[in-house]
Amino acid sequence: MMRGLSKLFWLFALTVCLFPLLNNGGVMAFHKVYMNLQSLTTTNAKQVYRTGYHFQPKQNWINDPNAPMYYKGYYHLFYQYNPKGAVWGNIVWAHSVSKDMINWIPLEPAIVPSKPFDKYGCWSGSATILPGNKPVILYTGIVAPKPAPGYQVQNYAIPANYSDPLLQEWIKPDDNPIVKPTSENVSSFRDPTTAWFNNGHWKMIVGSKHNQRGIVYLYRSRDFIKWTKAKHTLHDKPNTGMWECPDFFPVSTRGINGVETSVLKGGIKHVLKVSLDITRFEYYTIGTYNSIKDKYYPDSTSVDGWDGLRYDYGNFYASKTFFDPAQNRRILWGWANESSTTAEDVAKGWAGIQLIPRMVWLDPSGKQLLQWPIHELETLRGNNVHQRNVKLNKGDIVEVKGITAAQADVDVTFTFSSLDEAETFDPEWSKLPKENLAMGICALKGTKQGGLGPFGLLTLASKKLEEYTPVFFSIFKTVDNKHKVLMCSDASTSSLNQNEYKPSFAGFVDVDLAQKKLSVRSLIDHSVVESFGQGGKTVITSRIYPTLAVGDNAHLYLFNNGTETVTVETLDAWSMKKPLLMN
Repeated sequence: MMRGLSKLFWLFALTVCLFPLLNNGGVMAFHKVYMNLQSLTTTNAKQVYRTGYHFQPKQNWINDPNAPMYYKGYYHLFYQYNPKGAVWGNIVWAHSVSKDMINWIPLEPAIVPSKPFDKYGCWSGSATILPGNKPVILYTGIVAPKPAPGYQVQNYAIPANYSDPLLQEWIKPDDNPIVKPTSENVSSFRDPTTAWFNNGHWKMIVGSKHNQRGIVYLYRSRDFIKWTKAKHTLHDKPNTGMWECPDFFPVSTRGINGVETSVLKGGIKHVLKVSLDITRFEYYTIGTYNSIKDKYYPDSTSVDGWDGLRYDYGNFYASKTFFDPAQNRRILWGWANESSTTAEDVAKGWAGIQLIPRMVWLDPSGKQLLQWPIHELETLRGNNVHQRNVKLNKGDIVEVKGITAAQADVDVTFTFSSLDEAETFDPEWSKLPKENLAMGICALKGTKQGGLGPFGLLTLASKKLEEYTPVFFSIFKTVDNKHKVLMCSDASTSSLNQNEYKPSFAGFVDVDLAQKKLSVRSLIDHSVVESFGQGGKTVITSRIYPTLAVGDNAHLYLFNNGTETVTVETLDAWSMKKPLLMN
């Protein structure tokens, strides 16, 4: 038995190490070029898996959210977009505006390849608001197709008319590019961040790598046009590969309010987030920024690398934050790619969504960030089902009726009377890859009978449970008589279609169990389930494509498959309406 179990661990470890390289749509590198598909326009986009209230255009491919910002009463979202097909290619900066980040009006693309400094592509970047309320965009331009995926420089663009609150026209001055690679890796040199100001200079960072050392290079400027590379990096880490889409911003240690990107004093920590091209996951650390040395130092409680903290332990990448001065908060945008095959994406005519904007702030412990969907989302809530004190014994499955289960917002709090039934944390699990330990345990255990858990929700479930995506907790007892809380969003049973990417996403929840209580909120929207555990301590997004649990045939259940009885202290579930305007 032991030999067989060890083999299973080895096979799983191999799979986890390789899955970022698989060409199955879920985690593939999105810079892969499909020359025969990238300009194949679809006139009949398939609607069955389209989201009802998440951001997406009518058709075609989208990826990274670029340069979100607030300007003269409007929220602006720029994003990478292929106007000609449902795979990556022909990338432009699409542009939409909103009053509430829920209803969106599409505008003409803001930036398209048109100059020698971006002839082969206008890739990701950021927005900075200069003094006098003047926005400027920094972005990566591709000046040559080789070396693959392209020779990269950094450019800027400014509005043609600052009095236009919609910022419908942008100018790319001829003094671009403003940053050229010198000793940097020319094909891994991209995604400039929102700039910040201190000591008489504007500062920005650009993601890169040298061999397999992940790097964020630091640049300084007095006038935002002439930039000088610092003699040292802001931060780097060996054996982490390319650092895409870096984000660097301050967070307050004194509450939930956000702070403007240049704020350095008054109870401030800093967050550095990078998107790792190797793993297709994002990682962040919390630390200290030395504004004199222009160096960033992660705290001892933040692991710098593959097994570090993540905004989201699921299908989430290329995120970007911005400071919202209208409501004094920091907002996080993230992209979720499809989990279907390229052929399926082309057939349905679209690929990619932006996830619900999240407010982010520092947990009181100072060890991690908390995230929660923006409150504006609640304006879409319709029919409500409210339940209290529902007992779930071992094996119970209870349907939540009275809502549209395929398009819902569900918030539930579970309680339990004892921790005695918690299973022992298996020492063999230490053989799983550390950076994906939670994911490995979820894949091995799933919703099989346990002690204290698994319990939670069965989302997008078919009536007879041929298909379902469980979002659940399992609690384990460690050798030192402490407890580990595992949260899973397990797509392995989500669809009868064997072509889909169906991972068992999971993360641990850092929570004090003294109150014997756990909560989860899930945003369910046809082909996506975003779940926020314990008030946003652990967040997991799954992209799923059921064949039976579609539309009115989707169901929602509560379940408990542990020996310990669990009580649903409170449950609120709402049918979600569509925004009045969605691109």
